[in-house]
Amino acid sequence: MAILSFYWVIATPRPAYAMHIMEGFLPINWVIFWWAVYLPFLLWGLRSLSQITQRHPETKLLLALAGSFTFVLSALKIPSVTGSCSHPTGTGLGAILFGPTVMSVLGSLVLLFQTLLLAHGGITTLGANGVSMAVVGPFVAYGVYQIVGHSLGRPILGFFLAATLGDLATYVVTSGQLALAFPSNYGGVLVAFGKFISIFAITQIPLAISEGLLTVLVWNWLRTYNREELKILKMIKQEL
Repeated sequence: MAILSFYWVIATPRPAYAMHIMEGFLPINWVIFWWAVYLPFLLWGLRSLSQITQRHPETKLLLALAGSFTFVLSALKIPSVTGSCSHPTGTGLGAILFGPTVMSVLGSLVLLFQTLLLAHGGITTLGANGVSMAVVGPFVAYGVYQIVGHSLGRPILGFFLAATLGDLATYVVTSGQLALAFPSNYGGVLVAFGKFISIFAITQIPLAISEGLLTVLVWNWLRTYNREELKILKMIKQEL
């Protein structure tokens, strides 16, 4: 899986406009606004991440796994329509394991590396992309899992729905961000939102379902080979 994922990331020579809003695309007022929204969550995530690594350094490998999972999945760009493309986000797994605030940090690192290494996204639009992929997506995934996996006692279904709906929530927010920045001349923000989200929906719905299934497979693997680390994670959630 790792070799195949690496090949997919490298073997995409033509440029694509993905869910990550590209550099210079947003007006400056929206750049400032989304950075202002994102920074408090980033600081909150840094505090949570610092507590976890200081109290339980043995979880660093799982943190690295969660970040790598997000990086690889979100770098798999699938052509969509009208010159855009879609991709999984991979943030649901880390949000469930470590909580949604940690993913604001891991997600920002992923977005930064993709901007610098893959020309995927942008520095000025990192705030907007961070809100959609590293804040809203993880919080939706975490909330869904708490309801389905924890309260209803269906962890496998919880992982699937959390990853799937967290992925879709990211694209809904991105569509809203683009609609606010570029409202339609006829119909305003709502019409623009419908256009943007319809562009992504064709390819993103099956991708979100695929991400949910893959997240379940990774969870089953962790449950088999990382039982001790998962026990520690339960302690962490009680401490934070």
